[in-house]
Amino acid sequence: MFYYLLKYVLLGPLLRLVFRPRIEGLEHVPSSGAAIVAGNHLSFSDHFLMPAVLKRRITFLAKAEYFTGPGLKGRLTAFFFHSAGQIPVDRSGKEAGQAAIREGLGVLSKGELLGIYPEGTRSHDGRLYKGKVGVAVMALKAGVPVVPCAMIGTFEAQPPGRKIPRIRPVVIRFGEPLDFSRYAGMESEKAVLRAVTDEIMYAILSLSEQEYVDRYAADEKAAEAERRKAEEKRRAPRMPLR
Repeated sequence: MFYYLLKYVLLGPLLRLVFRPRIEGLEHVPSSGAAIVAGNHLSFSDHFLMPAVLKRRITFLAKAEYFTGPGLKGRLTAFFFHSAGQIPVDRSGKEAGQAAIREGLGVLSKGELLGIYPEGTRSHDGRLYKGKVGVAVMALKAGVPVVPCAMIGTFEAQPPGRKIPRIRPVVIRFGEPLDFSRYAGMESEKAVLRAVTDEIMYAILSLSEQEYVDRYAADEKAAEAERRKAEEKRRAPRMPLR
């Protein structure tokens, strides 16, 4: 119930006012039955903009940190994300990927929409990064279509680190559903999973027209952090020798 209160009364109208989203291809999202909506991830606002424009309820897999903050603020944040249709997933450790898949398949088994960002994390520079194969595993195991989605302009409106979004229009573009029934029963084949994931990422790329990077976003973020650390160390003033 609170999900729809957020969507139609509390948050949805505000998001529409701030971002003035233009919606394209909404007819490609199935009106009933299970399906995966796979999108690029450019901004914290993406979590709320897509649900605000869809006619159906959609459940996202979100990082567990949103649900485990300390104190009153942490509890309120957890309540908000639960109410907004987010499911916490621990992204650390060897079982993280399997936990996300189990949660996602649980949503799909109910005939609902599942939202997922195949990149696994927000893009730190606005480019589209290599997708992780979890989306392919879920699509093949559940036997559901995948609707590609592109968020356009949300990076400029609220890039990583910016708490208050800029008031500017964005575009949310949905593509035709991708059918992977030809791979039924092959969800354990690594080559198949990579092929399916790459097809999904190509569809997102075609919609978003971003620059594509054939590396995982998390790895690139870590490398960028190391580069900054090395540069800061190089520029740091050295103590004079006595």
